[in-house]
Amino acid sequence: MQKLNFAIDINAPKEKVWYTMLEDETYRIWTEAFAPGCYFIGSWDKGSKILFLAPGETGEGGMVSRIKENRPYEYISIEHLGVVQDGKEDTTSDAVRQWAGLLENYTFKDLNGKTELLVDMDINDDYKEMFEDMWPKALQKLKQLVEK
Repeated sequence: MQKLNFAIDINAPKEKVWYTMLEDETYRIWTEAFAPGCYFIGSWDKGSKILFLAPGETGEGGMVSRIKENRPYEYISIEHLGVVQDGKEDTTSDAVRQWAGLLENYTFKDLNGKTELLVDMDINDDYKEMFEDMWPKALQKLKQLVEK
């Protein structure tokens, strides 16, 4: 396991960045970099279960997660607990237990009315290259959405 870090400066207040990142309609747009049709089911409230999903050939697939921390406009931490495959949740298999508990964190820093968005995530070595390619594209799309 290792940690990946990404950052982007966005020409907007952190409240606007926060809402654009987490609101259903815009979330679906900027997360296209990860998979076509991405969406979430659940709440961003601390302690809430949230599913990050995308359509697949044999049904819905994605992640089973919970919001570990939520400090509005400052910080949100997502703990990944398992996977969804073919529409079924798996939080107990040996494969899942090897990486369950990995975190994905977003920090929103005020830069005199602009926002520095920091993303850090624990990552299984097998997925490092994939996320190094996807995250910059996703953050650039988020920046475009916020600044338009």
